[in-house]
Parts: sequence; C-alpha cells; structure tokens
Amino acid sequence: MQPSGRKPFLMTLGALLLAGLGQWAGPAMAQKSDMEERLRTQLRSSTQQLQQLQSQQAQLTAAKTAAETERDAARKEVEQLKARLDKASKQAQSLQDEQEGIKTSARQQVAAAQSQLGRARNEFETLQVQARATETQRASLASSLAQREEELGLCTAKNKELYAAGKEILAAYEQFSTGDLLKIRQPLAGSARVKFDEHAQALGDKLYDGLYTPGATSSEQPPVAP
Repeated sequence: MQPSGRKPFLMTLGALLLAGLGQWAGPAMAQKSDMEERLRTQLRSSTQQLQQLQSQQAQLTAAKTAAETERDAARKEVEQLKARLDKASKQAQSLQDEQEGIKTSARQQVAAAQSQLGRARNEFETLQVQARATETQRASLASSLAQREEELGLCTAKNKELYAAGKEILAAYEQFSTGDLLKIRQPLAGSARVKFDEHAQALGDKLYDGLYTPGATSSEQPPVAP
C-alpha cells in the first residue's frame, strides 16, 4: 500500500506531464503538417520538373533522330554529289581529250590544206608558164601555117602557070612545021626570025615566072602571069 502523501504528487506530476505534452504536441503536429505540405509541394514540383525533363528529353531524342536522319541524308547526298562530280570530271576530261584531238586534227588538216594549196599554186604557175609557151607556140604555128598556106597558094598558082606554059609550048611545038623552020633560016626572013625569037622569049618568061622560090614571100615571088 502506497503512502498517502505520494498520490497528490503523482497526480500533480501527471498533470504537469499532460500539460507539457499538450504544449509540445500542438506545435509538433502543426510542424508535421507544414512539412508534409512542403514535401507534397516539392514532390509536385519535382514531378513537374521530371515531366518537363522527360518532355525535353523526348524532344531532344526526336531532334537527335531528325538530325541523324538529316545527317544520313546529307551524307547520302554528298556521296551522290561526289559520284556525279567524279562522273562530270571524267566527262570533262573526255571532252577535253576529244577537243584536243579535234584541235590536232584541225591543225593537221589546215597544214595539209596549206601544203595542197602551195602545190596547187605551183602547179597553176607551171600551167600558166606552159599556157604562155603553148600560146607562143600556137601563134608561131599559126603564123607558119599562114605562111605555108600562102606558099601553097603560090605553088598552086605557079603550077597552073607552068602547066599553061607547058601546054602552050607543046601547042607551039606541034604547030611548028618544017616550013616555019626553013623560013627562019632564010637570010632575008628577018621579021619571021624576030617574031619567032619574041615568041620563044615570051614562053621562056612564062617558064621563069612559073618557078617557085621556097621561103620567099608573095611580094618576093615573080609575078603570076594573067
């Protein structure tokens, strides 16, 4: 059995403890509630930040994927451009080689044409010299032909004259009789002898006129008897 003096003390101590606990529990509960609210607020803020970071990460991932796609497309385009550039370079080199070949062929053709032109000019000059020589020869031959034709005409005329003179001599010989010879030989037949001599002289002149001198012109030939 406990002493009676301790009971009030215990009751007083209990009251004090309850009072102290009441005073401490109130602020502690309020502080706990504020902390929970701050934690909830921080949690919501952290959640929002996390969501924002996740959204930004998704955007960055999408941007990275798009950038990689663009990079791959750019690389592919660069490779295609390089291939086209190589092809264009080869075509340009081929065209340059072809152009050089055309230039070389053109220079050779020009040189050949100039050489051919020089030969043609020399041949033309030679032909001109030959043409002048031929013309000179033709003129000389024409002059010789004209001279020969003139000489032929003179020969023809002289032959006709000689033929006529010969016929006249033959006719005179046929008509000359013994009586005519006796008349000429008579001492007193002077007129008959003169007539006979004149006739013989005329026949001799005709024979002389019928002679042709080669190389002589028509003015140098004896006149043709009518």
